[in-house]
Amino acid sequence: MSAEFEEPLVAARFTVTAEVSPGLLSRVLEPFAKRDLIPDAVRATRDGAAMRAEVSLTAMPLGMVHLVAGNLGQIIGVRRVEAMEGRVVRLAA
Repeated sequence: MSAEFEEPLVAARFTVTAEVSPGLLSRVLEPFAKRDLIPDAVRATRDGAAMRAEVSLTAMPLGMVHLVAGNLGQIIGVRRVEAMEGRVVRLAA
């Protein structure tokens, strides 16, 4: 495959703020699992009726960042999604 068709891999972090519910964490992880992406870190904290979940990946395809963020925003009870892309780690083969 030529370099012009290789998709860059980037570090990414997603922060989700949502209403507390029993299935929230599994629903937050689903968009990653259905794309065969394994998070490097997951952290969740509860503050009363709100929960904040952070999911970090050291390398994921750049084109998937906006797709995952969009899926996270469609979860019932989600109030806000922040997606941060980091530096290019390498080009995917």
